[in-house]
Amino acid sequence: MSRRTPRLPSWLPIDPYVLALIGTVVLAALLPASGSAADAVGGASTGAVALLFFLYGARLSTGEALDGLKHWRLHLTVLAGTFLVFPLLGLAARGLVPQVLTPQLHTGFLFLCLVPSTVQSSIAFTSIARGNVPAAICAGSFSSLAGIVLTPLLAALLLGDSGGGLSADSLLRIVVRLLVPFLAGQLLRRWIGGFVGRHRKILGLVDRGSILLVVYTAFSEGMVAGVWHQVTPARLGGLLAAEAVLLALMLSLTWYGAKRLGFDREDRIAVQFAGSKKSLAAGLPMASVLFGAQAGLAVLPLMLFHQMQLMVCAVIAKRRSRDPLPEPAATPDTAVTVG
Repeated sequence: MSRRTPRLPSWLPIDPYVLALIGTVVLAALLPASGSAADAVGGASTGAVALLFFLYGARLSTGEALDGLKHWRLHLTVLAGTFLVFPLLGLAARGLVPQVLTPQLHTGFLFLCLVPSTVQSSIAFTSIARGNVPAAICAGSFSSLAGIVLTPLLAALLLGDSGGGLSADSLLRIVVRLLVPFLAGQLLRRWIGGFVGRHRKILGLVDRGSILLVVYTAFSEGMVAGVWHQVTPARLGGLLAAEAVLLALMLSLTWYGAKRLGFDREDRIAVQFAGSKKSLAAGLPMASVLFGAQAGLAVLPLMLFHQMQLMVCAVIAKRRSRDPLPEPAATPDTAVTVG
């Protein structure tokens, strides 16, 4: 009798890219870049971050985002969850130091609360759950645009010395490495937008390869600096528990809060998925600019939260897809008169 190979349920996704990230972390632990190799990798990582934000700018259609202004209440709700409620919960987690989280892990935990929402998975889960997909697209786009400015400013304001402080040097790094490439991509979108759209798959590989380089650089610097002895199994378990509570709170607040605000079912789904998740693709390069040698430990909470949100939201989206849809209201044209 042949045995079936055990497989994970289809609704419980393990993102292959997360596995690639884990492999990159293992490589950095075994073969960290040091000396002149570290200088070369660091320079390449800086260039990769600039390329990432240039492609973000070239890819993001501000015109499509502005077309969604008719749903301004929904977008403000998502932005409030992403850049107000999330940071407040991150600050409240300071009470977990030092019993559950180390100060460095709390810095990373707070940083993940400042990162913009993800776009692609928000759209995918909203679609599966039969929610308002156009609203999810616009909400993710608004969050990405706002995050270019708000995430570094909030990090400078709330993280203090842990994030480099609001010094002239840190602001200059943010402008040169993040904002200038993004604006350049936006300005050139008129001429290169078609090329970017036609080669989306290839450029997506460039995106992911660049992020892997950023992760390798950050974790190599952490290994050389000897910061990883702070992450014991107990601390890792505490971090996962804190993130599970954070995700549960945001999923509940976005769902029931949207109901209290009068949104219908489709809009509530868009608010929940766009307002409860964080972007790994945006957060990792931002952390490399903001934290420098401490970036490895700072992005660990974001990497773990990314996989957790995918798994949990996949289950929720699958269940929402089986909800009975409300019947449309009868109109004079469709009403049936019974004699």
